Amino acid sequence: MGSNGIGTEIGRAQLGTDGPTVGVQGLGCMGMSEFYGDTDEAAARDTLDAALEAGVTLLDTADIYGRGRNEEFLAPFLAAHRDEVVLATKFAIERTDDPHHRGIRNDRRYVRQAVEASLKRLGIETIDLYYMHRRDPAVPLAESVGAMAELVAEGKVRHLGLSEVTGAELREAHAVHPIAALQSEWSLFSRDVERSAVAAAAELGVAFVPYSPLGRGFLTGAFADAGADLEAGDFRRFQPRFTGDNARSNAALLAPVREIATAHGATPAQIALAWVHQQAAVHGLTVIPIPGTRHRTRLAENVAATRITLTPSDLTSLEPLATKVSGDRYPDMSSTSAARE
Repeated sequence: MGSNGIGTEIGRAQLGTDGPTVGVQGLGCMGMSEFYGDTDEAAARDTLDAALEAGVTLLDTADIYGRGRNEEFLAPFLAAHRDEVVLATKFAIERTDDPHHRGIRNDRRYVRQAVEASLKRLGIETIDLYYMHRRDPAVPLAESVGAMAELVAEGKVRHLGLSEVTGAELREAHAVHPIAALQSEWSLFSRDVERSAVAAAAELGVAFVPYSPLGRGFLTGAFADAGADLEAGDFRRFQPRFTGDNARSNAALLAPVREIATAHGATPAQIALAWVHQQAAVHGLTVIPIPGTRHRTRLAENVAATRITLTPSDLTSLEPLATKVSGDRYPDMSSTSAARE
């Protein structure tokens, strides 16, 4: 299990009740352009090739990653492999020249403005899966999802997704137009979504796409102190769970993950990913995590996690981790679903 060989292709899963079939694990592309320090674009392109070889066909980006640069980076790969991949991108988080500004726009005018910009940067005619990245409670869901539905009718988008919404919000949106996927943070360290969103997704037949299934890398066991372990340009230096006493306390929580990894001949990252995959059976829904990486070797490690089955004893040992984590997911949790539960 711990081999760096990618091996046979991963299994397949469907996005929603009438969406496309994709590899049971996707690839988060955000870090290829921003947030995790300097990127070697040649290595990132090689990782995309390796992903396709392994059956990882769901590629995830957003218009804010690198302020559009990530979509532009993916464009040549999409041009070469358009019929082989399912491309997901997102709108709703507005950035300006102020590096600290993060506005949220869900209004109809912005939806239409954002999709045209993304289509141009990606160099494609239709986005396979279009997510509303964050929810602005001041804008009725009927307006936001209604505008997204218009894009489907016009052939600019094939399927709709939401991110960081509650179970009630997912039900409300699904009544306006079928939702194929819900993307929210879900990992051994982050289980807010189990309050209501997971059950709603299972009820509606919506695929769940966990982002940060490795806790932004913390669950790999690589970090104990963000100040010492992360590059100056890495956004995790400012994330509460990676900071000071929180980081040291959270690192100590990984002991059972390491023990289980040793028993399976795997890495801590593989155990953390295997746990996310196994939530599909636990909760009765489709789960397609999108761990991000810029390196072929990490991709191989992540893909191998799909072939690990944790025992009931393993799951029992891992169950309490999220209740003991120190620090919030973000410095400001106001735009997450947890803030609206």
